[in-house]
Amino acid sequence: MPQEEILIDLAELFKIFGDSTRIKIICALFTSEMCVCDIAALLEMNQSAISHQLRILKQARLVKYRREGKVVYYSLDDEHVQRIFDCGLVHLNHQ
Repeated sequence: MPQEEILIDLAELFKIFGDSTRIKIICALFTSEMCVCDIAALLEMNQSAISHQLRILKQARLVKYRREGKVVYYSLDDEHVQRIFDCGLVHLNHQ
């Protein structure tokens, strides 16, 4: 059995995936990096709501960002994010 602290951290990670807006943002970032305004337009949401969710995803190390002038571009932090997502989809499709 993993240490209690590790299990708590794992539970917190899975909580991040418990919001449909965050799931949509992750899906949007599968193909390419995007700025907040592009994600907001794609999801038909306001930029402040997207920024709030990106902040949560960033804190959980699920997305990373780079700055180009005044524009900030977001992308998935690494290939593990898509694998976690894909495992969830496989699980759902096998029921």
